[in-house]
Amino acid sequence: MALTLMSVSLVTRSAAQDMPLSMVLIDGEGWQLVGEGYGFTDAACADAEGNFYFSDLTKSVVHRVSPDGKVTPFLENGPKISGLKFGPDGRLYACTQGPKKQVVAFALPSKEMTVLADNVQPNDLVVSHKGFVYFTETGKGQVTIVDAKGNVRVGATGIKAPNGITLSPDEGALVVSEYSGTNAWAFRVEADGNLAHGERYMELRTPNGKTDSGGDGSTTDSAGRYYITSHIGIQMFDPTGRMGGVIAKPQNRGAVSVAFAGPNLEYLYVACSDKVYRRKTQAKGVLFFQPPIAVSPARK
Repeated sequence: MALTLMSVSLVTRSAAQDMPLSMVLIDGEGWQLVGEGYGFTDAACADAEGNFYFSDLTKSVVHRVSPDGKVTPFLENGPKISGLKFGPDGRLYACTQGPKKQVVAFALPSKEMTVLADNVQPNDLVVSHKGFVYFTETGKGQVTIVDAKGNVRVGATGIKAPNGITLSPDEGALVVSEYSGTNAWAFRVEADGNLAHGERYMELRTPNGKTDSGGDGSTTDSAGRYYITSHIGIQMFDPTGRMGGVIAKPQNRGAVSVAFAGPNLEYLYVACSDKVYRRKTQAKGVLFFQPPIAVSPARK
């Protein structure tokens, strides 16, 4: 990919050559169990206070984890949710899998639900500071956009089973993982919210005997590193798209979605099948409903 077509946060390789996994993980800090006994966990996200949210998809419950690790139900008897993100308007946006497949927004604290996109096939989503909602439609191979006025349009097509979706810290680039392929795509985000210059930007590793990576949920840290869950663990890439390492899964089951939350957004949380884990890192997460941030190559 010609980096001149992309966001400034996708810096040159020489500027980002020293961003290995050792700059993220802390010696002696491993995975800590946050909660267990769930059906299937997904939809990892965080709010400005560092609370972590996840969905127990099979039981139609969204749970909140406080920065000190206490887990409480946040939304009960709602739809089955596979993706969650807060928006700049304070609402909680979601991809629902049942009883209807929709993109919705919950007003807080009332939790009144508004439908933004109906008759769609949403998997995961991200909401920008400008209020654009980008969501993956895995079966259609596309990214769909809902703008701040509620208009729905196709953003990008031709992606092999798009799944996880995230932005660069300056929100100038959108990154989408392929579940059935081996790539993560990057697109430039135009001023009007449209996506341009899409290219396969990252090469995901695959397990022995498999031809697909299982690229699933994704998140970004303030240094512009991208984290993508997969069959082999959480794969980390530097801002140039180069592999920085793989964080081992906390258990030998599927790592589904991932987000930074907790105190100072320094804890990496992962929804891993029937359990949720976290580990403290040297990195700091990004909340896209907040103003975009510029990235210095030396910043952690």
